Amino acid sequence: MKRLVVISAGTGNPSSTRQLADRLAQKSLDLLGEATVSVIELGPLAADTARAAVAGFPSEELKQAIDRLADADAIIAATPIYKAGMSGLFKTFVDVLDNDLLVAKPILLAATGGTPRHALVIDDQLRPLFAYMRALTLPTSVYAAPEDWGSPALGERLDRAATELAVMVAAGVEQQIADSAWGSYQHQFGGNAARAEQTADDVDFSSRLMRLATGGR
Repeated sequence: MKRLVVISAGTGNPSSTRQLADRLAQKSLDLLGEATVSVIELGPLAADTARAAVAGFPSEELKQAIDRLADADAIIAATPIYKAGMSGLFKTFVDVLDNDLLVAKPILLAATGGTPRHALVIDDQLRPLFAYMRALTLPTSVYAAPEDWGSPALGERLDRAATELAVMVAAGVEQQIADSAWGSYQHQFGGNAARAEQTADDVDFSSRLMRLATGGR
């Protein structure tokens, strides 16, 4: 059973960001067949995320959300665009994730905004962010301004993005890459990424940095 996880930084009720993410999730489920989807709403986690960003320790609720991301076969990440940039809530949440958590994981990027002029924020900000996390962002992203919701072009883009996600998940791309090349990535020791926690073999304790950290030379 494949597992999809939606990250929604929308704060409205109803939230157009959540609605866009739900449409993408449903189309992906239709294509995958046997799969489940769960949603991480960042609004209720805002205080926990802020505290974790300052103190470095996630609450139990935030830890559960992070664990769901670690176990996901793919992620749909959706944020509203405020003042020509991604939501601060969305960025802070990503900031508290371990750098190893999303290695080779397929990510479908989505965003909503009040004007079409913000459409390039996905490519300008979100793609570099998840490239730093070493995730596999899908070629097609989805941006929706108010006038897009009734447009056939939005439906076509939703279909294309969901198809890309379903193909990546069905092929088990994350597992194949991580199993074959995990040791070739640079890792932080510990953290909340399951593979890094399970073994110390990925850490070069003979490196200059590790010798310095342990008081050696």
